[in-house]
Amino acid sequence: MTQPVPIRRAPGPRPRLLDLYCCQGGAAKGYAEAGFEVTGVDIAPQPLYPYRFVQADAVQYLLAHGGEFDFVHASPPCQRYSRTQKIQHRAHPDLIAPTRAALETAGRPWVIENVEEAASQLRDPVTMCAAAFGMRTYRHRLFETRGFTITPPQHPAHLAPLTKMGRPRAAGHFAHYVGNFSGVQEARDDMGVPWMTRDGIRECIPPAYTQWIGTAALQALAVLGVAA
Repeated sequence: MTQPVPIRRAPGPRPRLLDLYCCQGGAAKGYAEAGFEVTGVDIAPQPLYPYRFVQADAVQYLLAHGGEFDFVHASPPCQRYSRTQKIQHRAHPDLIAPTRAALETAGRPWVIENVEEAASQLRDPVTMCAAAFGMRTYRHRLFETRGFTITPPQHPAHLAPLTKMGRPRAAGHFAHYVGNFSGVQEARDDMGVPWMTRDGIRECIPPAYTQWIGTAALQALAVLGVAA
């Protein structure tokens, strides 16, 4: 592993964040609200991404440009680890390990995000749940960090039942925003992603998660002398 390189002392008012595998920008919105200048990278076009976007291979872009940023978020595609993959037996690449290796080369503080089924591939991850942020859904996501630590909000008990996938959310129930779920506008409102399509919502990180993470990251960057 290469040694971390010195953190850039940003001349601008906001530290720069690189959002890898950005999709439609759920994570990006939270980081922007925390105080970062965000650039997203994805191998597929993302016309709905609300910030600066570069279409490129995430790992290759990180290796070439990682030193230009103060902090990196990476959300390698979760299909390899998801329950759907186990049912359908489709082949998907393992991108967590090569992404981590590239992050170590870049030497910046980072977070790697993925689904619960990827727990064995992540190092000491913490779990975040949508219900802890007042949403009417349970969306567990794991976060591995380096260069700073995060303490997630208290994880509430899952007391509300989940409405079955594809049906409108029943009174007193929580929604399950996966597959061909019902209630796209409700999901947008609930998760704080008003620009997203159903496809984006199915996989997105609620911005509340990354605003929480971004606040902790900014505190760590301030200690390192990066402008905030």
